[in-house]
Amino acid sequence: MAILNNTFARSSLLMLLVGGVIMLGIVLSSFFLAQNTSNYFNDVTRLRALRTTSADLLLRVQAAETAQRGYLITRDAAFLKTFNDARDAIPGQLDKVQRAGDAQTFVAVPMDELRGLIKDKISEMESTFARINDGDIKGAVAIVRNDSGRLIMERLSTILNGIIGEMDTRLVRGIGELREASDSLQWVSLGGGFVILLVVGSAIAIVAQHVGALQRSRQEVELLNAGLEERVDERTEDLMRANSEIQRYAYIVSHDLRAPLVNIMGFTSELETTMKDIQAYVLAEGMPGEDEIKQARFAVEEDLPEAISFIRSSTKKMDGLINAILKISRDGRRELKPEPIDLTDMLETTAATINHQVVDAGGEVKIAVNAARGLVSDRFSLEQVFGNLFDNAVKYRNPEKPLQLSVRAYPAGRSALRIEVADNGRGIAPEDHERVFELFRRSGLQDKAGEGIGLAHVRSLVRNLGGDITVTSTLGGGSTFVIRLPVDLSQYVRSNGS
Repeated sequence: MAILNNTFARSSLLMLLVGGVIMLGIVLSSFFLAQNTSNYFNDVTRLRALRTTSADLLLRVQAAETAQRGYLITRDAAFLKTFNDARDAIPGQLDKVQRAGDAQTFVAVPMDELRGLIKDKISEMESTFARINDGDIKGAVAIVRNDSGRLIMERLSTILNGIIGEMDTRLVRGIGELREASDSLQWVSLGGGFVILLVVGSAIAIVAQHVGALQRSRQEVELLNAGLEERVDERTEDLMRANSEIQRYAYIVSHDLRAPLVNIMGFTSELETTMKDIQAYVLAEGMPGEDEIKQARFAVEEDLPEAISFIRSSTKKMDGLINAILKISRDGRRELKPEPIDLTDMLETTAATINHQVVDAGGEVKIAVNAARGLVSDRFSLEQVFGNLFDNAVKYRNPEKPLQLSVRAYPAGRSALRIEVADNGRGIAPEDHERVFELFRRSGLQDKAGEGIGLAHVRSLVRNLGGDITVTSTLGGGSTFVIRLPVDLSQYVRSNGS
């Protein structure tokens, strides 16, 4: 028996040592890859900020020049106000560009040249207003026709579009690096988990042999182990059912890319406890007690497999979070394709995909489009927007009422369209009206599967189309999502250099 105990102790310690080394390797690899992922994401955020501020600066200068020419042609004071607003906003926008440029090290931003060019351009535009006010129309026209202003704008466009282009290239590269880091982390964790499974399997085989020897030598131990096995089987079955529920409902709320890594690192302390339980059993002098046997079997058959389950689920969660970030990021990179769209036809086609669910709920969908001008926009983006909103209306309907879903569209000024998507569902609390549009955020009772990216995706799509989306709602009173879009997306695309 002493020889058997010594062999069992050496084999078990060897298995634990191998498992501990592999676990440490996984933890260190996960930490390194997660740190790289965090750095990549921070770089992408800084690059996107510089691209946005540069594009806004170019847009404001172009708006000022457009107002200058409009005033020269029409003498409409509204153009003068537009010019003044754009001119007054330019210094602040220049400061934003400088701060965004200073926050990154990938592209050198020639701020001195930009400030000089903008100063010259504003002086040239102000001189035309001065001549117009003095009645010297020909002089003002001569200034506009002079090549100097055009050359300044060309140089400004070259610099700012160059920055935007470089930022796009860097953003694509950074997103690729994020994806590679995620894939690496997944493969490291899966590979390590597979090896740990082999180690655990070997350890279980050794434990089973040792327990068999004890059962043959001691009838009392055999009876105790038989009862213990029944209890272990019951607890294993309960744990499997609990894990199934967790996999369906519990891995939704995390908003931090480091959370899966924290789960893995936190399990090392659990592993240390497991090692102590097994060591107490295998190194016990004489015949181990019932409690020591129970703790050792539970550690080998429960705690170690649980570690692998946590590692796998944490890796999958990190991959899901990164995929969600990539999905939102791709919204800003996809090339928009403006085309004439029959909004009524599109809404009816989208509504047809949920018609059977609406009918089953005893409800109906009403569509009313009153648009004097035809809508020119990106069809794919709009289908994604309305598809998400319609699906949410069905998913979060009030089960005590027939579902009523209505869509109204009507002009909002000369160049915009207002679309209201209203339902009589659960509603959203006022304090969550903005929260629901944030990535990984959800509102109200969490009884539906999801990761909190649907409305964030919708807002990203709408803003890429040059519009915005808001919601008005009360709990139990339904929700109304208000979308404001430019009537002609092609003008927006041209003005943003897309």
